Amino acid sequence: MIHDLDNQNDYWNKVAWEKSFSLPVNLSLLQTHLALDSKILDYGCGYGRVSQELVTSGYSEIVGLDSSVEMIQRGRQLYPKLRFDLLDGEGAELPYDDTFFDAVLLIAVLTCIPSDKGQQNLIAELKRVLRPGGILYTSDYTLQKDERNRQRYGEYAARFGRHGVFQLPEGAVFRHHSMEWIKLLLADFETLSILYPRVITMNGHEARAFQYLCRKRD
Repeated sequence: MIHDLDNQNDYWNKVAWEKSFSLPVNLSLLQTHLALDSKILDYGCGYGRVSQELVTSGYSEIVGLDSSVEMIQRGRQLYPKLRFDLLDGEGAELPYDDTFFDAVLLIAVLTCIPSDKGQQNLIAELKRVLRPGGILYTSDYTLQKDERNRQRYGEYAARFGRHGVFQLPEGAVFRHHSMEWIKLLLADFETLSILYPRVITMNGHEARAFQYLCRKRD
């Protein structure tokens, strides 16, 4: 079952000290909708790259949350002034009160959760901790059109039962998304902006991404 692959902490712990994340954050877009004193959750923060970018840009109330012990340890070493919380397993209930945050960031997180159910459960939990009118900013990878990706989509479609899910040689399973699915996943939110930047992946490949900014309905 794909849902069994949603927790891949063994992989992330193994590569935590060697991977460099590169998916850009649209700070100007965030600043249009978020005051600098906003309480922001950086879900799936890894080693804190995005959290640090936010602090450098003037934001002060940032919580980085990740389920990889090694990623958190790396983050605390790199950015000792940041707040990092450890999540007890992917899919676990978040350790925060209802409506606690003004915004949640999901940067290259959905790609690490192959199953529909896993993604739906996560979005429901993020909605719980967002205040009414709070911002959800999701940036991730669309379905790619190049030959390398089309081949691996086809190669793994039968195994995983879903177009766009594939496995890296080192064993991790990832997912690229149709925008139809993303819009369905976030249907309970009010869409504010969708952009499609060209980016470089953590493994150095050119790719098409999306930046989806939406608001929790009051």
